[in-house]
Amino acid sequence: MSASRLALWIAFVAVHVWLGLVNLLGPGLPLGDVTITYRFWTDQAFSHDYWVGIDSVWVYPILAILPMLASFAFGPEVYGSTWLTLVMVLNGVAFAFLTRPTFSRERLAIAWWWIAFLLLLGPIALGRIDSVTIPLAVVGVVLLATRPRIAAFILVIATWMKIWPAALLAAIVVSSKHRLATVVVALGTSAAIVLVMFALGGGGAVFSFITQQAGRGLQIEAPVSTAWLWQAAAGANNAYVYYDQGILTFQVTGDGADVAADLMTPLLAVVALAVAALGILAVRRGAAALDVLAPLSLALVTALIAFNKVGSPQFISWLAVPIILGLGARLAGSSVPFRVPAVIVLVIAALTQVLYPYLYVYLLGLNTVLLIVITARNALYFVLLAWAIAELWQVGTRARVGEGGPLSDEPWPETAWPFAPNQRGMI
Repeated sequence: MSASRLALWIAFVAVHVWLGLVNLLGPGLPLGDVTITYRFWTDQAFSHDYWVGIDSVWVYPILAILPMLASFAFGPEVYGSTWLTLVMVLNGVAFAFLTRPTFSRERLAIAWWWIAFLLLLGPIALGRIDSVTIPLAVVGVVLLATRPRIAAFILVIATWMKIWPAALLAAIVVSSKHRLATVVVALGTSAAIVLVMFALGGGGAVFSFITQQAGRGLQIEAPVSTAWLWQAAAGANNAYVYYDQGILTFQVTGDGADVAADLMTPLLAVVALAVAALGILAVRRGAAALDVLAPLSLALVTALIAFNKVGSPQFISWLAVPIILGLGARLAGSSVPFRVPAVIVLVIAALTQVLYPYLYVYLLGLNTVLLIVITARNALYFVLLAWAIAELWQVGTRARVGEGGPLSDEPWPETAWPFAPNQRGMI
């Protein structure tokens, strides 16, 4: 192993050990969802034969139960430590894909970016179900050109743990000539999961992770909630933060908040469809798949955060995957530079760690400084989304005038894929 790769792996282990210690010993109970809620669900399954997602509705897709059950392997006393170890192993597998010996030194900068992102995001990077889906998604996008069906299968499995990787699948369907294989694998895998659910008696709850979102209010970290947080801080009538016992989260309410909550889901759908349509337009104009996929993925994933009435610190971890994809695409010759969004996402991650877990109680108390921090963080979502949309539009415009990228007529051959061996270029 070269010195540069050895340094990467030392940094990888050091960051995970640090984040693990903060999760286990740090203030603010950063691993609380895992050690309290996830462990409670698994204890119900093993001790009382009561399975969330089968015997009752659930806020997560059914495969989310698998890593929760796996973390029970060494007993409830070390549930949190087992969870952290599981996430570290999964991240290690994804990291190995990004640091293969055949990769150029320039490509290793992508792995360094991921390490910096994890460190800046803080303990939440390891402490939620989202943490399991991130390495799966990374492996999926790495394998997309060389093993498209396996890549699609991995992304579908991740989607059935947490819905966000569906945005990556949508971007692949829009931009890739592997779209038919992706759709077939996605539908076939999903159908198999649904059939198993019905066989286990959970047919009535199979899509409850969607229906459970419908009645939710405005979670305090959602961008749309920012206005009501400031109203509550100013003492406006009827505006205040409260804890919802039903869904175990902090929300904000006030005049017009219920209407906003009702409108956010359809608005999110409209924005996602509009972004997808922009991607389709770029493809129809002859844009290269390599140029379209990364900004389209970033736009769709960011839209899922920016226009969501649910807002949680772990959502920021989703952004790592399209950034990794975009940096890799740039090295392979894409016309879309990804340094700007890479820096923006690092800033978003750092601001998120300021908010959670250390000072979260002060945010709940509507501290002015933290309200400024969350306002800035939420505004950066829209800056990031605007950047991705603008680049997507420019990709289509360049293709129309004959300035497209290198793969306009090809379905991502292995020799030109961002994560193929020996690709060189400038990020």
